[in-house]
Amino acid sequence: MAGAVENSPWGLKPTCLFHHTIQRSPYGLKQAPRAWNAKLDHELVKLGFYRSEEEQANYTRGSGDTLLLLGVYVDDLIICGPDNKKILEFKQQMSRTFSMSDLGLLSYYLGMEVKQKPGEITICQRAYATRIVEQCGMTGCNLVDAPMEQNIKLLPGRPDLAKDVTKFRSIVGSLRYLVNTRPDIAFSVGMVSKFMESPTTEHWAAIKRIVRYVAGTSEYGCRFVSRTSANRELLGYSDSDHAGDLKKRKSTSGVVFFLNGNVVTWTS
Repeated sequence: MAGAVENSPWGLKPTCLFHHTIQRSPYGLKQAPRAWNAKLDHELVKLGFYRSEEEQANYTRGSGDTLLLLGVYVDDLIICGPDNKKILEFKQQMSRTFSMSDLGLLSYYLGMEVKQKPGEITICQRAYATRIVEQCGMTGCNLVDAPMEQNIKLLPGRPDLAKDVTKFRSIVGSLRYLVNTRPDIAFSVGMVSKFMESPTTEHWAAIKRIVRYVAGTSEYGCRFVSRTSANRELLGYSDSDHAGDLKKRKSTSGVVFFLNGNVVTWTS
């Protein structure tokens, strides 16, 4: 479920956060975001939520069938759990403190498109991927079937040969965000990320190949299918290129984990 809290720092009900003569934190002040975050955190803790130490924007309450998972982005909240009654109860609790809009089932969030149907959830970044291709000026480019050439070896470039450093970094940053739903490009994006200091023509060729691959696979994403089996299987794979860095002789490793056949985490 998705929702938006309407009386964030830009419209808090009377409080005494800073001084008894100032009843709210006006929009535009430096302390406004901090004041809002502190207010929201305080209310969620009162409702029995625990804030994740690793991911400060994530909260949990309960366990098993009563578990609720909450994600926070400024004044947008995503709530999910196995029991719809518990979700409704939480929304009613929040409505007593904040003016909120219930946006229904999550369909779009931070550039990610979400499709839900019984027993299945898919996420992708189709529109975001298309914008990356347009950003590179490669709309209508020739497509490729793999994001990187097999056995390619990239070496650091000299600063005097660097080409369009700012643009290179911008594209790599965009691709790294795309990796959130695209484990198939994680390795290649991680590879070109090593050369953002002084990218050369060779590095540009590698990143353009990734973009050409993305252009033809913009609809790719992750699909999560529910499993009825009581035996939940966690399966992981790892690999390494064994001293693939030709200069420092370091290895690049990667891991991917599946829970009941659904990919849940990956790094490279």
